Amino acid sequence: MKETIKRLARIFFIYSIRIISLLLAVTIVSFLLVSVSPIDPVQQYILGLGTAISPEQRAEIEDYWGINKPPAERYFSWLSEVLQGNLGESALYRRPVADIICERFLNSLALMLCSWMLSGAIGFALGCVMGMYRNRLPDRLLKKICYVLSSLPVFWLGLVLLLIFSVWLKWFPVGFSSPIGVRNEDVTIWQRLYHLILPAFTLSFMSFANIALHTRQKLVDVMNSEYVLFARARGEGEWTILRRHGLRNILLPALTLQFASFAELFGGSVMAENVFSYPGLGSAMSAAGLNSDVPLLLGVTLFSALFVCTGNMIANLLYGIVDPQIIQVKS
Repeated sequence: MKETIKRLARIFFIYSIRIISLLLAVTIVSFLLVSVSPIDPVQQYILGLGTAISPEQRAEIEDYWGINKPPAERYFSWLSEVLQGNLGESALYRRPVADIICERFLNSLALMLCSWMLSGAIGFALGCVMGMYRNRLPDRLLKKICYVLSSLPVFWLGLVLLLIFSVWLKWFPVGFSSPIGVRNEDVTIWQRLYHLILPAFTLSFMSFANIALHTRQKLVDVMNSEYVLFARARGEGEWTILRRHGLRNILLPALTLQFASFAELFGGSVMAENVFSYPGLGSAMSAAGLNSDVPLLLGVTLFSALFVCTGNMIANLLYGIVDPQIIQVKS
């Protein structure tokens, strides 16, 4: 037990150093890309105001934002503010970036968490079914479905589901995270879940196919192993073998894919939130990019990198709990 705790503490420390280094690299690359962007953030801000301003007023805005300063000086000034917990103020929403991220992330977290659990449960279950019925009709049929779903883009699948279940059948709302015309404090949890179902299923279809196919292959390898052959010789049934020998051996690969899908889910949520007009972090990032809202774009980029890195670190910590004998961190 003590060795396991020490190993987990070592993993946590090493990954914390890696996360800090990666976040620093992300800030440098993101700031560099924003600096060389052909879009003028000041001009976009002026267009958003809807009124003409004088050259003197434009110069004041550039001076306030530090546009005239060298990129290196602007980067270190922004980084020092970030280290103090100040991500700046959004030019699009006229609010602090940290407040927008906290507000939008709660919606995105609910969407990604539901789709993440759905994709993991459905993918793992289908992978077990395909592995147990390998090369038979259920396996061939489910494999074809998984191949098709893994190749479909999220926005196209979202539009199709929106057209079928919202427009034609009218089973689900067309979009948003709450009913139109209802105050935010008056929205019930059931109304939020009702608006969440279709976007969550759309996003879960993006990753459960890969989990199902990888789980199937790992289970086929396990079922062809020598210890499973010995278990059959003792008279154990197929589903008993799966429960006693298969699940533990296929759990780690499925766990790896599940937590590795954090980045994929975050990227897919941008498309899903725009299709369903869902007010999450992905739609805020899309709006920031289209309107050249530099503080919000940098803040969301930094937060998304932290989110993905944290998911990978949790996966490695869980490896030590599921199987303490494996070496999680390479030297």
